[in-house]
Amino acid sequence: MVEPIAAITLPNSQDPIKEGQWLSKALRDWLDREFIPEAINEKIAQRAAQIFVRQRLEGENDLGTLVIAIVTEMQAFDFRASFFSEFAIANAIGDLLLESLGVDRCCGQ
Repeated sequence: MVEPIAAITLPNSQDPIKEGQWLSKALRDWLDREFIPEAINEKIAQRAAQIFVRQRLEGENDLGTLVIAIVTEMQAFDFRASFFSEFAIANAIGDLLLESLGVDRCCGQ
């Protein structure tokens, strides 16, 4: 029988605002590298970080739940000026957070 993938729990946040600032910069840098630097990338990164910070302030530590919240709330963002979508943003945030924790995101390891 196939085993479910274990949940990934982030450490309790000591400073959600600082985490949000880091995430905003890391995501903007990722967006700029992934395609081309565009002004919209800053807005995307700021909005996604804002969602992340609010979730962390509310005590959310489960990575899967954070990613779902970002997908859900970023659906209201106007991506017409971007090549990205709410799914790409949420997945990138998940990868950035895993990388920051030293978790190899390849192959579910």
